[in-house]
Amino acid sequence: MPPPQSVASLSGSTLFPMSIGHGSTRFTKFSHLSTDTINSFCYKQRKVGCSCVAPPPRNISSDAARYNDSYKSEQLGKVMELEDDSDSDVLIECKDVYKSFGEKDILRGVSFKIRHGEAVGIIGPSGTGKSTILKIMAGLLAPDKGEVYIRGKKRDGLISDQDLSGLRIGLVFQSAALFDSLTVRENVGFLLYENSTMMDEQISELVQETLAAVGLKGVEDRMPSELSGGMKKRVALARSIIFDITKESIEPEVLLYDEPTAGLDPIASTVVEDLIRSVHTKGEDEVEKPGKIASYVVVTHQHSTIKRAVDRLLFLHNGKIVWQGMTDEFTTSTKPIVRQFASGSLDGPIKY
Repeated sequence: MPPPQSVASLSGSTLFPMSIGHGSTRFTKFSHLSTDTINSFCYKQRKVGCSCVAPPPRNISSDAARYNDSYKSEQLGKVMELEDDSDSDVLIECKDVYKSFGEKDILRGVSFKIRHGEAVGIIGPSGTGKSTILKIMAGLLAPDKGEVYIRGKKRDGLISDQDLSGLRIGLVFQSAALFDSLTVRENVGFLLYENSTMMDEQISELVQETLAAVGLKGVEDRMPSELSGGMKKRVALARSIIFDITKESIEPEVLLYDEPTAGLDPIASTVVEDLIRSVHTKGEDEVEKPGKIASYVVVTHQHSTIKRAVDRLLFLHNGKIVWQGMTDEFTTSTKPIVRQFASGSLDGPIKY
């Protein structure tokens, strides 16, 4: 079998869809898309050597027990160092990453790993680089200094169509940013219409199944303007998890969420938080099918999202990770900056 073609190339801040496999030209007017207007970005890279073969799924239950027994907020760095000899399950690694925009330093040496089966939250004050590190992991931004590894292979520059690792990564932007002139069906199936060899009827059926998986049925023909804020978020999620079923194999996938519950009321937030959990490998979606996501990372400020949607936390402040720990340690940590953020107090290291 020839290696699967990448679905997209990235140059600068513009996404360039590859050739349309089944001859459809209905969406050719979207051949150049600003990344700020795309609410989800998924790519599949061609498979490379055996060093990048997907690791077998880990026992999530035993992982959770191991983390709960081993991770202590003040000693987490040491624990992670002890695990460095067993990195076959590391999907994404950022090592000493720096990023500046003009004279403003955003990231100042950020290092962490995202392992197979993890649900990780990135928290911290506004403007500290949380969204920036997501875009670097997704390949939309290149670090000024430092290294990013995808399945153990160093990535240079922005994402393009060169061979990398076979890992599928999706980025769900903070705003829904659906294409206003397209129906929900066309929004969710956009990448498949543009880049797969599937028939339109197949894509339409898959779109319906994916929308059902996020709790939306019968909305395929609606326009984005007819949807509530929470529904738009779920459509964005559906677009990020849909995949080409004609491929011989589906690579492990990492989803990156940038404040997925921003602007939603508490009930709508709970719906989205539960959906994030449900499409993960250790849960089930709305139609009780196993989730397809190997791991995910959530940038959030909301305590409900921290409590319901993630297991491990990375705390970013002034461009550095100042604390790591499990979710249940967030409210019990004695570290002043964590206590202030957890309580919302005006007194502490974080100043506005």
